[in-house]
Amino acid sequence: MNNLFLYIVTVLIWGSTWLVINYQLGEVAPEVSVVYRYSIAAILLFGWSLLRGLKLKFGFFAHVKFLMLGLFLFSFNYIATYTAQEYISSALNAVVFTTMMWMNIINARLFFRTRIELKVYLGAMMGLAGLLVLFWPSISDVSLTDRTLVGAGLSLGGALFASLGNMVSHKAQQEGLPIIQSNAWGMLYGTLITALVALRQNAEFNFEFSASYVGSLLYLAVFGSVVAFGSYLKLLGRIGPHKAGYALVMFPVVAVLLAVMFEGLAMKPHTLLGIGLVLSGNLAILGLGTLRKLVRDGCRLFSAQRYNSWFRKHFNRAEMAVLMSLLFERKVLKERPCENC
Repeated sequence: MNNLFLYIVTVLIWGSTWLVINYQLGEVAPEVSVVYRYSIAAILLFGWSLLRGLKLKFGFFAHVKFLMLGLFLFSFNYIATYTAQEYISSALNAVVFTTMMWMNIINARLFFRTRIELKVYLGAMMGLAGLLVLFWPSISDVSLTDRTLVGAGLSLGGALFASLGNMVSHKAQQEGLPIIQSNAWGMLYGTLITALVALRQNAEFNFEFSASYVGSLLYLAVFGSVVAFGSYLKLLGRIGPHKAGYALVMFPVVAVLLAVMFEGLAMKPHTLLGIGLVLSGNLAILGLGTLRKLVRDGCRLFSAQRYNSWFRKHFNRAEMAVLMSLLFERKVLKERPCENC
């Protein structure tokens, strides 16, 4: 799978999970819902590993990394995120969570000595300004008990935990630990940690058998956890944590559109301006050169698919195989300029 495909899968799935989380809130405590979600995801990944004969035995230091992965990425991150959505809308939660992009870059500098460019500082300043504008009605009337500020703080905490989990995953992949098994063990440890947190808080381990709860739980476990995390962490391992965060540029757009359609989110002037500043800050960090490359790669992928469809229509399989072989050997498709780039 190429990086563009992994990017698109991550954006579309994670952009939709924020709305779906709403159906997990209500009768069941957030921590307990996280336990159910990652229990299912861990079982699926362990089952897949056994089916494919993948290695599941690892040494002590590998399990230390799996434990840290579970702690930050599959436990504390989601406890904070689910709880935040009891205070703020799914769209605002998603937008605040995008601060993980510049947290990734700062943490990559701290842990991996990655150089921080000037555009990162500019993007981070724009992002912070966007958050201030977005939550200005609550900030202007400061109260430690204000629900919106509590939700924003929890969402920021979730982003920080997720960023630390990204650092652990990147280090694990640098050391050659496989993604699927790392996620399986990480989700298992994350489930156990979250269960301990739930027990410590005397949360009831009840279950809601409604179609909305069960359906959303399965969607979050299978697509939001197994598929999206696998795609994102694969991307992270290939291009690094500071660039993998580029997916955070677009998934809030999907989340906001869904919130407007299904949650009745009112797009007030300060909301639009705040979201615009946060996303602009992310784009500033991304950089125009990389953004143009993503668009160009997308156009080339579309062009290749379009020409492939035309060949299938006008030539039989044998003729098309010969033509496609000649075309790619001479790099006609690869070097063809994108008309829209």
